[in-house]
Amino acid sequence: MNTKRSEELYKKALTLMPGGVNSPVRACRNVGRTPLFIDHARGDKIYDADGSEFIDYVCSWGPNILGHAHPRVVDAVKNAVESGLTFGACHEGEIVLAETIKRHFPSMELVRLVNSGTEAVMSAVRVARGFTGRSRILKFEGCYHGHSDGLLVKAGSGLLTNAAPDSAGVVRSSAESTLLASYNNEDSVSQVFEKYGGDIAAVIIEPCAANMGVVPPKKGFLQFLRNITKEYGALLIFDEVITGFRLSIGGAQQYYGIKPDLTTLGKIVGGGMPLAAYGGRHDIMECVSPIGSVYQAGTLSGNPVAVSAGVETIRIIEESTDLYTVLEERSALIEASMRKAGINVNRVGSIITPFFTKKVVSDYDTALSSDTNAFAWYYSYMLENGIYTAPSQFEAMFVSYAHTDESIEYTCRTIENFKR
Repeated sequence: MNTKRSEELYKKALTLMPGGVNSPVRACRNVGRTPLFIDHARGDKIYDADGSEFIDYVCSWGPNILGHAHPRVVDAVKNAVESGLTFGACHEGEIVLAETIKRHFPSMELVRLVNSGTEAVMSAVRVARGFTGRSRILKFEGCYHGHSDGLLVKAGSGLLTNAAPDSAGVVRSSAESTLLASYNNEDSVSQVFEKYGGDIAAVIIEPCAANMGVVPPKKGFLQFLRNITKEYGALLIFDEVITGFRLSIGGAQQYYGIKPDLTTLGKIVGGGMPLAAYGGRHDIMECVSPIGSVYQAGTLSGNPVAVSAGVETIRIIEESTDLYTVLEERSALIEASMRKAGINVNRVGSIITPFFTKKVVSDYDTALSSDTNAFAWYYSYMLENGIYTAPSQFEAMFVSYAHTDESIEYTCRTIENFKR
């Protein structure tokens, strides 16, 4: 591979940004490589600064369900730009997007637009506390909900202890109100509720985990969470930043048939632009300012350019008669090829993670048993064969509607020829 220009750019970036990047995983340190600097992308391909072409399965970490630079989305953004980049005021597009979200996520009776998944989750957690008058949040090991202080935590001495900060700069008091349980482990959740139930404002979960690699919920687990939160008067928050509009047009809650109290959306809802949303039951969301006492604001919230991309992306999804069927079929072919190559793989819809483990990954502990050196070897093999995937064992690969039969066939052959 010719990576001369990327190496030059990275060397310069290291003098200007921490680690030379604006988001840590991009540094590719986990796979021992210099990051590629991307010049442009279109359809299912991405092109680096050295002119190399790759079939892209990162898809900007999920938003590009239609592929890169879909002509209709690009045109929508161009038209919006011509009217102004930002108003800092109300505009009709906000209403259109909120109506669109509510149509497909009926649990989101009232919606607030924000700028990032982190902001959406941070706000939803604050609303849950404001509505219930309780202070504690229960999250799961291996589930990532953005980098707000209270959610950057790891396990303490046991499941029934408060969480400890998982990042320098997060004071212990910020994490003390966050409790931890094991994903897919009902007993661990029951134990936490037995001890702290009267003070738990909400349970927050990725309904299909994708930040320890893809780990689907065990049968009945989400329904169990729905039941126990109702029993104890706590709220159930689905973090659908990744799964929203990805697993189905109604997200994971439609896919699994579970209705949460609050939902956070990101990635696809913004059509590739910086936009996210949170929302939920009418009575809960009425706690948000200006009609309620839970404060949240943002100068660029509901930005007209970002809204235009989100509206047009979802409109294209709505108009398609086969999008989710095609995604399922193409993703299943990749999964089958991984299994032929002797790789453990978890897949839900169009999100996939190959695991280099000795057993099926069903929770955080089994995910951590991965042979990350073997994954790094696999990553380099795929990259050098023209396939761009996530540079971390604990991320997902995403299949888009733009992936052609030719690209899928080549990807499958490449995977099947992989030798550890």
